[in-house]
Formats: sequence, structure tokens, C-alpha cells
Amino acid sequence: MTPQFASALMPLMRLLDAEQAHKLSLHALAMGLAGQDRAPDDEILAIAAFGRRLRNPIGLAAGFDKDAVAVTALGRLGFGFVEAGTVTPRPQAGNPKPRLFRLQEDQAVINRMGFNNGGLDAYLRNLQRAERTLVAVGANVGINKEGADPERDYPALVKAVSPLADYITINISSPNTPNLRDLQSEDRLVGILDGISTDKPIFVKIAPDLAQDGLASVIDVCAARRVAGLIISNTTITRPVDLRSANKAQAGGLSGRPLFEMSTKMLAQAYKLSAGRLMLIGVGGVFSAEDALAKILAGASLVQLYTGFAYAGPALVPHLKTGLAKLLRARGFKNVTEAIGAGC
Repeated sequence: MTPQFASALMPLMRLLDAEQAHKLSLHALAMGLAGQDRAPDDEILAIAAFGRRLRNPIGLAAGFDKDAVAVTALGRLGFGFVEAGTVTPRPQAGNPKPRLFRLQEDQAVINRMGFNNGGLDAYLRNLQRAERTLVAVGANVGINKEGADPERDYPALVKAVSPLADYITINISSPNTPNLRDLQSEDRLVGILDGISTDKPIFVKIAPDLAQDGLASVIDVCAARRVAGLIISNTTITRPVDLRSANKAQAGGLSGRPLFEMSTKMLAQAYKLSAGRLMLIGVGGVFSAEDALAKILAGASLVQLYTGFAYAGPALVPHLKTGLAKLLRARGFKNVTEAIGAGC
């Protein structure tokens, strides 16, 4: 099976409940049924990140493969990097179902999953089996809903996943774990970061709803503690007034097309505020090569997909790469690095 054929099946998958479709897709990927993108990547897309050379700047965001069961298969689809998780110290079931909702008219998704995952031990076993030759792997870590001690748990998680990951993301911005976003405050973030010791790059994933003074504070704290960068952004708890889907009032984090403008604006602000001190990864509403380029021009070194990938399927990855290479050449860039922040 090719990625294009797998994508042709996506309309059928949308006949299923959203969470059932996601589980089936992940199972099929883990079995290698989505095929492989065998075409070599255009050299204009190559970029240095996480201490290695990535073949392209397109990655898969955390949340799709929470337990790292399909990292090898996802790498074969042509991503430059794959981020697995969010993993918590102990297994947890997450929030009650239903908790994942399509907003098809809006090209969006609302989720209130609640860090459902199999826990750290299972995650580590799966990461040990993952093939990391073709794709860089990120480990996204979070805390349990009950019995958590962030200043204890995040450093312990980082220590555990460091030998098996190319970079590690501190998730303090999901809206579906009570009080998690409070960890974006200066005092709490300092307490977490000061406890971390690793030789792997650390990224902090932030919310698009963070005020500008809060963004500036996060940037200063991270830069002062040699954090490698920020992932901008997680889902939003806001609801644009022009949403059309019947699911628009569901509680949870909104992702997809309606998040694009908000997350890209924050990305540009972070690029200016960080002044080269942090690498930025742009995520939120990327469905096309034009969207990916907009993130890069706004300051992203790398770009992640989630909702666009969930809707379009594996064929989106080679399509994005081909389109992005053409757009970069049309604008006179010799490589993707030249384009970073060029629109700011």
C-alpha cells in the first residue's frame, strides 16, 4: 500500500467515531499498512536540528502516537521528525468518552482526551524498538491528573526518556489536565526546568492563549536555562465566532484550521522576543505547503502537523514537501534555513 492509497481511504474512516478511527489508523500504521514514501527529499528542505541533519522540516506533533507504537512506520511516511506522547509517569485512562470531535466544516478537531496513555514503562519499551535512522524522535512528557508533583515528575520523565529520544518536549499547555497551564507561570516553570538534567535538547510547548507578557516571561526563563526552544502552539480554549460545526460548543482544546492565524501570530511574536535565543517549532492549522511556509516565514525552523494529517492522511506529507520546495525556490531561497523568520 502507498501513502496515496492510504489517504484515499480517509473518507471511509470519517464514517467511524473519531476516536475509533484514530485507534484503527494507528493500528494500521503500526502494522506497516500505510506504505512508505520512497522518493528522496529535495535537498533544499534539509535542516540541522536536535544535533542531527533532518531530511526535511516537516514533523508529526505529539498526541497522534501517544504510546510510541508506530514511530517506525510514521518515519517511513516521509516525516523529518516524529514526536511521540504525551506520556505520563503512570498509565491513565483519560477523560470520559466521547472526548474527540470532528468539526469537518471547519477543518478542525476538539479534544478533551486528558493525557490517556499506557504510562512510562510501556512507552519506553516501544521507543526502544523504534527505528531512528530515517527520522528524529521527540518524547513529549506530561504529568498525571492525580498524585502529580511537577517539580519531581518532569525531571524524572526527562531522565527516563533521554537515552531514547533526540529531543524532549515539556508539555505544560494542554487544556485538558486541571491546572496544567498554571505551570507556564515564571515561578512554576523555573522550578521544573531547574530540576532537569540532560544532554538532549529540551523544548517547552506553550498555549496559544498565553498573554504577551506571559509569552515574554516564558521566553526569558527558557533562554536563561538553556532550553533549546519552544513549540508554538498547543490547542486553544477559545472559539472563533465563525465556527460552523454542530460540535463547536464541545469542551476541550480546538485544533486545525481555526488555530492557524492565532498560533502563527504568536509564533511571529516569539521569534521577535526570543531574538535568536530559542529554536521555534510551529504547529497549528497546517494543511498545505503555503501554510508550512507561512510558519517558517514567521520564525519556525520546523513545522508540525496533526489535524491536517488526521484529515488528509499519509499522502499529505510528500505533497507538503514537494510544494514547500517549489515555494522556497520561487521566492529565491537557496535552502529552508534562509526562509526562517524572513517574513518578520
